[in-house]
Amino acid sequence: MLKVQEIREIIKLIDQSSITEFTYETNGTSVTMKKSGNESAKASASITAEEMNQQFISIDESPQVQESPVQPQASTGSAVDDKADNNPDYDYEIVSPMVGTFYASSTPESEPYVSKGSSVAPNTVVCIVEAMKLFNEIEAEVSGEIVEIIAENGELVEYGQPLFRVKKK
Repeated sequence: MLKVQEIREIIKLIDQSSITEFTYETNGTSVTMKKSGNESAKASASITAEEMNQQFISIDESPQVQESPVQPQASTGSAVDDKADNNPDYDYEIVSPMVGTFYASSTPESEPYVSKGSSVAPNTVVCIVEAMKLFNEIEAEVSGEIVEIIAENGELVEYGQPLFRVKKK
């Protein structure tokens, strides 16, 4: 998936070129940008970057991508019942407490904090989320075993987005 900054750069390049339509597809996601042909140069020059995002970009998710409501972290097992049909291998999701960039390790050269199969305690640091040049250590908050790592290193994550799936002990 393209990052927001990459999409902004593509918008600028397309706006400055004679290209009227651009499509990029990867991993079941399609990004299509189209310029209107009937606008004058003056009008298009006064469009802000945010208006361009709204006007030129449409993102089509494939039917394979499913979004599920975020379960509160303080749930008492009801998340297990709701997800038992989909994936019985986990019963807790560690979610991002903020919008930022996900990092699996403290430095690019370091080993990841956790990997699939790692045992975690409530105070175990599982990743870092960088927001506005502040690096925030994210703790597991439960005891268990990491059964899935959902986020990818360097990926932009949203508030409440699942990062890890854990099987509680």
